Amino acid sequence: MIAEVLIGRAGRESPINSLLDLARESRAWRAWSLIGWSGLTAGVLILSFYCIIAGWTLSYAVTYLSGLFSDGPAVSDAGAHFGALTSSTSQLLFWHFLFVALTVFVVARGVEKGIEAAVRFMIPALFLLLITLVIYGMTTGQFMHTLSYLFKPDFSKVTGQTLIAALGQAFFSLSLGMAGLMAYGAYVPDKLSLPRLCGIICLADTSVALLAGLAIFPVVFAFSLDPASYGPGLVFVALPTAFAQMAWGDLYGLAFFVLLAFAAWSSTISLVEGGTAYLVEKGIRRPLAATLLGGGAGVLGIASVLSFTHWSEVRVFGRNILDAVNFVASDLLLPLGGLSIAIFAGWILLESRRREQLADLGTGSYAIWKVLTRFVAPVLIALVFLSGAGVI
Repeated sequence: MIAEVLIGRAGRESPINSLLDLARESRAWRAWSLIGWSGLTAGVLILSFYCIIAGWTLSYAVTYLSGLFSDGPAVSDAGAHFGALTSSTSQLLFWHFLFVALTVFVVARGVEKGIEAAVRFMIPALFLLLITLVIYGMTTGQFMHTLSYLFKPDFSKVTGQTLIAALGQAFFSLSLGMAGLMAYGAYVPDKLSLPRLCGIICLADTSVALLAGLAIFPVVFAFSLDPASYGPGLVFVALPTAFAQMAWGDLYGLAFFVLLAFAAWSSTISLVEGGTAYLVEKGIRRPLAATLLGGGAGVLGIASVLSFTHWSEVRVFGRNILDAVNFVASDLLLPLGGLSIAIFAGWILLESRRREQLADLGTGSYAIWKVLTRFVAPVLIALVFLSGAGVI
């Protein structure tokens, strides 16, 4: 993460042009700018299906506002509602493009009026909602069970594949390798410490994940639901069933799905910003650039939408269309981009540039970072790539 943000701040341009200029400065191969193209491609592919799932959260938030779940649906009723949503091409397309439009709206307004203003509202709201839901979870009588379920170690299940899977999840969760952090890095003030900034980001991301677990699983266990048996249906089938049986369940459900929508929104914004910045540098006005990029991803996502309905039998790489797009973006392009970023930052970038960006690190700390970036990170990322590709 430090390497990716470092490149963005050192270049002060879009990911593609930052890499191109820094490569020229280092008298290196100009093709290093392909890292930026790879990241932007991965971002567009992820956006194309991410907005579909994110659209479901909007649909459920509106459903709670309408009071449809107020009568306490059984699991079968909630399952029927979810099935009706995912089998309706028109509904899927509507919520998909609505989420694309919300994302484009924020990015089109620019960094200060759009992204910064949105994040200043969404992130505090996200934490406030999560803490409220965790407090409620403490009243269910299953909070201690949840703590045991989440934090009691079972080392018999920790294998090499487990660790590789965890690294892969970290890539997706922290948006590594998709050029979003590089794009944001271009706006980071020089006075800020990159290691401290990246540490705060990792801490915030982990905190949100832990709070989400502490909010969700007490409710799951309180109603004798098995989290392993539902998969994605845990969120869209099991939890609405549980919410309906709780006091203030409608409010709890509404808050939960609004929270999910906020979390998804903050992610989709970062997926669009890198490509938008590049198009702006090419002379295209920001609103049009954001619309072209977001709209293109939205149109591309139609194929993934149809994988739920008319094209459900179509297989690519042995997967349905959405899973195939996810495979290419998340399992191949993200780790490949991360590997290239580590190599570029560790070996290609001028030493003076690296030291300039990490001036707050002492000699020992800087040496450790350089060893990790040059030798340790590439090996670990290569393992993630090989695992995702099915080689190991």
